[in-house]
Amino acid sequence: MSSELVHCEQKGTVTVIRVDDGKVNALSHDVLDQLCAAFDHADTVAAGAVALVGREGKFSAGFDLSVMNQGIEAATELLAKGAQLALRIYDSPRPVVFGVTGHALAMGAVLLMTPDERIGAEGPYKIGLNEVAIGMTLPEFALILADERLSRRHLYRATSQAEIYSPQDAVDVGYLDTIVPADRCAETAIARAGELAATLHAKAHRNTKHSLRRDTVEKLKTSLGASIV
Repeated sequence: MSSELVHCEQKGTVTVIRVDDGKVNALSHDVLDQLCAAFDHADTVAAGAVALVGREGKFSAGFDLSVMNQGIEAATELLAKGAQLALRIYDSPRPVVFGVTGHALAMGAVLLMTPDERIGAEGPYKIGLNEVAIGMTLPEFALILADERLSRRHLYRATSQAEIYSPQDAVDVGYLDTIVPADRCAETAIARAGELAATLHAKAHRNTKHSLRRDTVEKLKTSLGASIV
C-alpha cells in the first residue's frame, strides 16, 4: 500500500513504512491516519516486524502547527490521535524498529520513545522535546513515555528544560540506541527488523514485552481515557 505521504511495502517478513511529506514530516491528520493504516497492514499480513523510516534529514518535526494553532478543540483532537499512535507502537505485539533519518522534535521525539529499537543517522540534526521552550506544556502521555524510556540522569532537562540533543548525545539520553552513517540508516533499520523477526519467537517476544511494558501501557491508557492535556 502507498499514499502521497506514507508508503508501505513488504520486504520478506518486515513491513517497511516510509514517511515523506516532502517537507519536515509534520504529523497532520492525514499522516497519522496513513501511519495507522500502515500498522493495520502489518497486522493484516502478520508481519514478523515493522521498520518505520523518515525522509532524508527529517524524521518528524512533530505535530502540524497549522492544526495546533486552530484552537484548543483542534489541538486536542490532533494530540489524541498522536497519543493513540504512540500507544499502538509502544504496545505492538511485534518488534518495531525506527530508522531515525534526521530531526525529531516535539511529537517526533515522543515517537522515538515508543519502538523496540531506534537506529539514528549520523549528522548535524536535533532531537528533543522542545515544547516547554515554545510555550507548550508536555502532555501526560509524553511524560509517561519519557519517564519509562529516558535516562534518569537526563529526564528533568529533557522534559521540563526542553534540552535539545545531537544524535550522539541522544544515545546516552535514551532517544536512540545506535547511530550509523546517514546513507545506511534506512537499510540498517530494515535489516535489524528482519533480524528480530527471524531470531525472536513471536509469542515469547509478545508476552515478554507485554510483561515489561504492562504498567506503562495501563498508565498511558488511563491518561488517554481521562485527558491528554
